[in-house]
Amino acid sequence: MTRRAWSALVAVSVMWGLPYLFIKVALDDGVPPAFIAWVRVVIGAGTLVALSWRAGLLDGLRGRWRWLAVFALVEVVVPFPLIAVGEQHVDSSLAAIIIATAPLFVALLALRFDASERVGGRRLVGLVVGLVGVAALVGVDVAGETDELFGAGAILLAALGYAIGPMVLKRHLADIDARASMAGALVVASVALLPFAAADPPDAVPPGSALVALAVLGLVCTAAGLVGYGILVAEVGAGRALVVTYVNPVVALALGIVFLDERPGLGALLGLALILVGSWLSTRSDTAAAEEPELTPEVAPR
Repeated sequence: MTRRAWSALVAVSVMWGLPYLFIKVALDDGVPPAFIAWVRVVIGAGTLVALSWRAGLLDGLRGRWRWLAVFALVEVVVPFPLIAVGEQHVDSSLAAIIIATAPLFVALLALRFDASERVGGRRLVGLVVGLVGVAALVGVDVAGETDELFGAGAILLAALGYAIGPMVLKRHLADIDARASMAGALVVASVALLPFAAADPPDAVPPGSALVALAVLGLVCTAAGLVGYGILVAEVGAGRALVVTYVNPVVALALGIVFLDERPGLGALLGLALILVGSWLSTRSDTAAAEEPELTPEVAPR
């Protein structure tokens, strides 16, 4: 991958490892899931619309609202509330781990919708290794517990949306500046989520910790994270871009240990190692591996 792609991969991996902690903080402070999703989207939309308007990018959205709406639905409107609902029943780190199934959904969807994203060779091995790591992390944590199974199922549906989203972005919106395309998608999502947020607002003004959590979710995890993700998809494609979901659990697990007193077992440590190996293999193409024996930031083709 190019240096730009590697930079985007690292940045997005960190920014999208953060939301699980801050969603849990907001939930624990009494903020309902739909309201959390709406507030972070509104903050992100306002930020990116202002940046895009200042840069003169908003004209590029003309005639593209249908696909922006589709992308907003599968990438934001459905997954954001589902993740918040799921985190009412499972740990923040486990939520991030389940989201790591998104690349597998991409591989399955590509069989029908995108031949260029079909995986094989080293990339297929990397996906399998990463998913084995996810299985090791999950272990039996959700087995036999109805509420945890419900939470895990909600997050799994969000992962499906995260798989469809970048495929739509790559095919129909990749030519638009990422700031503008994400601004448009978040505006659509803000409108779509408003009725749900209005139907279930907080009972009182959220405490300071929840307000900080919502600000981080909107500015860092949503606005900055989606722009970085748009750049990454344009650089490396939908399948490789979703490798961030293999790194996210590492960040989320560390934050859960430090701030939420979540305690991973031996399976989690093994899973982390497998996920890291799977991430590296999944970003490499067989051609690049054969032609370039040494790992450099530019080895894999765009």
